[in-house]
Amino acid sequence: MEPVFFPPRGGPLALAEIAAIAGAAVPQGAPDLLIESVASLEEAGPRDLSYMDNARYADALTATRAGLCLVSARFAPKVSAGTYALVVAEPYRTYASVLGRLYPDALRPGPVFGDKGVSPGSCVHPSARLEDGVTVDPGVVIGPGAQIGRNTVLAAGAVIGPNCRIGRDCSVGPHASVLHALVGNRVTLHPGVRIGQDGFGYALGQGRHMKVAQTGRVVIQDDVEIGANTTVDRGTTRDTVIGEGTKIDNLVQIAHNVVIGRHCIIVSQTGISGSTTLEDYVVLAGQVGVVGHLRIGAGSQIAGSSNVNRDVPPGSRWGGTPAKPVREWFREMTTLKSLAARRGPQSDES
Repeated sequence: MEPVFFPPRGGPLALAEIAAIAGAAVPQGAPDLLIESVASLEEAGPRDLSYMDNARYADALTATRAGLCLVSARFAPKVSAGTYALVVAEPYRTYASVLGRLYPDALRPGPVFGDKGVSPGSCVHPSARLEDGVTVDPGVVIGPGAQIGRNTVLAAGAVIGPNCRIGRDCSVGPHASVLHALVGNRVTLHPGVRIGQDGFGYALGQGRHMKVAQTGRVVIQDDVEIGANTTVDRGTTRDTVIGEGTKIDNLVQIAHNVVIGRHCIIVSQTGISGSTTLEDYVVLAGQVGVVGHLRIGAGSQIAGSSNVNRDVPPGSRWGGTPAKPVREWFREMTTLKSLAARRGPQSDES
């Protein structure tokens, strides 16, 4: 039985092609090497590409059997004798570019059923409009008035609600749902993503909490990627917005009226409460909690497991609970550790 690869490999790339992608010179005396796949430094073989940009892997670089390795000038002298080195300024970004050429189908989710066109096992409302090249898997439901752009893929079980707009070259993964939403071009929604459901809004009172109707939309701009089982609630009276180029990990909760700027990074298990604004290029590491009605300034970074309960100035690096500038946070932690050490070990009963 032949080995099965997920995703399927594209054609091999010649060393000269990889050098052109990298903007690097072909090593002197290099043969017409063909690279078929990629692998870690430890596991790579003569037909594999690897990369190295972290000093802790220097020993692995010295011992690697990779046919070709992308390295910065700093580490080039450490490349093993049997490996050709391409010296580049940013090895990891270059590696990502080459990887996309070797595995083009891995860049975005494709159809599950494999066929192109509209499956007879799907349910497409007669008033929905699909441009040329749209792929609709079995089990997909497309509501009245919905519009789907050219070359978009809707995988098995996806639901596109009435009057929603999905742009061109998008991918909507299996069992994802898109309701009350406008989605731009080249957007990827991974399996189980939920877009546009009710925000959590209630007018509290004695005896009975009154539900507040959520009348806004979700607007997702171009080149956004949203990970599996992430939820984005629609707005109450204004739109929930995900800005251009933002990348969101799996299992993130984005509440109603949140506005996320361009090219933000939001890592898994983060929760953003309602009506908070993230300006451009904000990074929230894993398990960050942000309370509602705040503003996190452009370029700020929040450390993992932090809780943000006040506005964050642009360009800040904060962490802790409650979150504060990292130097202040580290100073507090060091002081507490010092106080605990002075007190010495204590029994549970003391």
